[in-house]
Amino acid sequence: MVRIRVLVVDDHRIFAESLAAALAAEPDVDVSAAGSGPAAVRSLERAAAEGRRFDVLLVDADLGGTAPGVRPAVPVKEVGEDGLVDGISLVAGVRSAQPGVRTVVLAEKDDPRRAALALQAGACGWVAKDCSLSRLLTVIRGVLRDETHLPPALLTGVLRELTAARKHRTESEQLVESLTPREREVLRCMVAGLGRKAVAERLFLSPHTVRTHMQNVLGKLGVHSTLAAVALARRAGVGPADLAGDVVERGGQLA
Repeated sequence: MVRIRVLVVDDHRIFAESLAAALAAEPDVDVSAAGSGPAAVRSLERAAAEGRRFDVLLVDADLGGTAPGVRPAVPVKEVGEDGLVDGISLVAGVRSAQPGVRTVVLAEKDDPRRAALALQAGACGWVAKDCSLSRLLTVIRGVLRDETHLPPALLTGVLRELTAARKHRTESEQLVESLTPREREVLRCMVAGLGRKAVAERLFLSPHTVRTHMQNVLGKLGVHSTLAAVALARRAGVGPADLAGDVVERGGQLA
């Protein structure tokens, strides 16, 4: 019998343990529980190192007590020992680090916007916490067949949210495309969290030149702050500069 390895991630201990116990009663399910994002990361990494990766992650949408979508998704490798990470950020991190793991978000209530965020982060399903065990097992087995599961009542709202998100992404992409190659490099440094002086050192430019590039970036993107520019860049799919490995051209055409 092929067994399904499930990790329940919820900071409500009684709920996590009760759900884990119910799932463990199934003959084809092995289940573990974690009470926080960092604990889940440790469990995932340990299982991968031992050659017994989890198949499905059941994640509390309200993990950490923060509202998903307020901050950027955090890669698993960057989650600190004591840092909180919300459920949807954990989903995104797991998708990046262990794409073979299917994730399902467990929610107290249906919310089209948050469900859309979960799907964008890489979740395969959104399930009510008070659903029946048989329903949850159907979802678990379904996502392993590459199915996506949403409550029927959420479908219209989620599609609307995803369509709006795609429109905003397209508009953001067009704005980013208006930047010069050097301005895009500066923007990637901004996404990486570098200040003006650090950008200048990295790109071998003067702080004055970097300030001019940053002002041009803000103007072309139609925003008034670095935070707004970074948010728009992320919507457009612009990643941070690789601070360890990028080779930057000195001067030349890009300056």
